[in-house]
Amino acid sequence: MHKFLIDAQEFLPILMQGVWLTIVLTIGSLFLSTVLGLVWALMRVSGIGVLDKGATLFVNFIRGIPIIVQLFYIYFVLPDMGITLSAMQAAIIGLGIAYSAYHSENFRAGIEAIDHGQIEAAQSIGMGWWMIMRRVILPQAIRIILPPYGNIMIMMLKDSSQASTITVAELAMQGKLIASSTFKNTSVFTMVAIMYLCMSLPLMALVRWMEKRFSAGNKP
Repeated sequence: MHKFLIDAQEFLPILMQGVWLTIVLTIGSLFLSTVLGLVWALMRVSGIGVLDKGATLFVNFIRGIPIIVQLFYIYFVLPDMGITLSAMQAAIIGLGIAYSAYHSENFRAGIEAIDHGQIEAAQSIGMGWWMIMRRVILPQAIRIILPPYGNIMIMMLKDSSQASTITVAELAMQGKLIASSTFKNTSVFTMVAIMYLCMSLPLMALVRWMEKRFSAGNKP
């Protein structure tokens, strides 16, 4: 234990740099995936065949390809097409696109869970599709969407470690670099695991709160 504490004191400042990049990467990809996921979901419930089929095809395509392959494609293949991105940009875009497919399914399920009679009532008073979504459907769908949204957020935090495969110096990469240069694998990766856990626990608590707060039968 004493040796571990000494190693922790030495390596913690470096690992904290990785923690910061992990947080930035998670927030950036979460924002992108949320926006894109909402777009795909709205396309799928729009009632317009072309938009519905296009979004369905895209979502199924993205879900069928491993995240790491998507990251490789964006970072290593796009430059051959004249599109060059930094490792962090590629990681945010890759994770954002990959997780937008999962957000899309979550958002679509929340929207379709709302009683269709409310849509008909809104249409009867002259409300258009977009106004119905904005004022009637989406505010209620949030109750259903938020708990699984929190779970996806935790998954995204952990999957941010895959960005290390394209040289993003986030927490996992920093740990790997330190371990390879010092050979103190046990101390380093124990610290990495603890730091991921420390970032995940507040999110887990938030998810549990949301599940209770927005569970079926509770008023928001």
